[in-house]
Amino acid sequence: MRNNETEINRRDGANASMWQAASINTVAKDHANQEEIYDTLIIGGGITGITTAYLLQKQGKHCALVEAKNLGFGTTGGTTAHLNTFLDTTYPEIDSDFSKETSGLVAEGTKKMIKMISTNIEELKIDADFEFKMAYLFSQNEKETKELQSILESSQAAGVAVSEADENGVPIPYDHVLRFESQAQFHPLKYITALAKEFEKLGGKIIEQIFIHSTELREDIHYAKSDKFIIQAKNIVYATHIPPGINILSLRNAPYRSYVLAVKLNSGEYPDCLAYDMQEPYHYFRSHEIDGQQYLIIGGADHKTGHGDPLKAFEDLQDYAKKYFDIGEISYKWSSQYYVPVDGLPYVGQLPGGDKGIYVATGFNGNGMILGSLSAVLISDLILGKENPYEKLFNPSRLKPIAGFAEFVKENADVAYHFVADRFGAEIIKSTSELGKSEGKIVEFDGEKLALYKDNAGKITALNPVCTHAGCIVNWNPTEKTWDCPCHGGRFSVDGQVLTGPPQKDLGSIPLEELESVRDKK
Repeated sequence: MRNNETEINRRDGANASMWQAASINTVAKDHANQEEIYDTLIIGGGITGITTAYLLQKQGKHCALVEAKNLGFGTTGGTTAHLNTFLDTTYPEIDSDFSKETSGLVAEGTKKMIKMISTNIEELKIDADFEFKMAYLFSQNEKETKELQSILESSQAAGVAVSEADENGVPIPYDHVLRFESQAQFHPLKYITALAKEFEKLGGKIIEQIFIHSTELREDIHYAKSDKFIIQAKNIVYATHIPPGINILSLRNAPYRSYVLAVKLNSGEYPDCLAYDMQEPYHYFRSHEIDGQQYLIIGGADHKTGHGDPLKAFEDLQDYAKKYFDIGEISYKWSSQYYVPVDGLPYVGQLPGGDKGIYVATGFNGNGMILGSLSAVLISDLILGKENPYEKLFNPSRLKPIAGFAEFVKENADVAYHFVADRFGAEIIKSTSELGKSEGKIVEFDGEKLALYKDNAGKITALNPVCTHAGCIVNWNPTEKTWDCPCHGGRFSVDGQVLTGPPQKDLGSIPLEELESVRDKK
């Protein structure tokens, strides 16, 4: 099993995704011109940021893209890259919470994004393993079948090509099945890397390993500040999956993690489709070939970030996979983060309460490749002064009183609970020798609450466990080797560096000399 980070395509956890296995040429590492005023600065090097940068540059704008780590470091490097005309927020839910007209608009957008990605790949001659596929959504009990019938009716009314089927494409028992036409899959890192290169050919600038910690607006120019330099731009786009800092969007989106296995099958017979059950959380399936080797991708076991047990999530997913497939080898396993919006649709546009000309895109649920692309089109249109049919619908300042209110209250009550409860009950230890190698724990040590990590060599790293975003206590993620915040999804490395989420500052470091012991006795 390959779980080490590659030199070229690192991501936000210890487990490598299968996309990192492919040989991908990197883009040039450029430097920003501090004297130049860019039309737009895009912050974030995933599919949303790179697509936005490409679209704007293609229209004659001069843009810079800044990524705190490397391109594809976040969710784009951990996605399973399904391209669907149906979303995690179902069309019956959109009908009820918004309108049937909204369902039709959303369905049209999903179809256009699959077409846009396909066209980009064809016109730019990108080797991104793009394939159109059938997709099957299947029920396994009477309750699910009733929901499935509702999905069929609403999806057809929205203009989605879907019908009933007598197979589900995978060796899993089912009660009823829907077949969706013209779905697709691709290699996400190959796609965004090629798009980034085209952006550079058009004159765009890409700067990696730069973390923007704050911005300031002066005389209609934004000054984006890092520890190394300042970049000036007329507009700023936060394509960071959730905007940084404390704002209303952190309260309207709940962070979740989804778990993935890429396995080899003894039979050599791999499903030639996309498939999804209707369990809660649901499982999803597809196949992909990497360097001549075919893999079955199985995902699921989702839970809120910083809440569930990551080890058990992988164990449950592995047990589920072995129940239905003859697995020869689990070649890769990883997890990835997404944000669920309280009313079901993404938030894309002007940052609420932010300076004029700062744009955000968040709340993609499990459909980041489609909704990230759609967000890029919307934001580029807003900056270019073009009308876009999704501007009002996805407006980040909206608050649906019926659709979103209950979830808004629920999620923020959960945040408040963890803010208080996690301050009690830490394990009390007398010596760091009680900590196992490659283990992290929230502990009380000499009367002080600490986030302690011991590496395989016995070296101790001690951190302040208080998340620098909103003051919640982080939890240890033993599979990805990260500190995860259960409130708003901020995630930190073992040495406290911000990896993903809304925090803008690293966890505070506790000097080792302040601890009684910093290393096990040999």
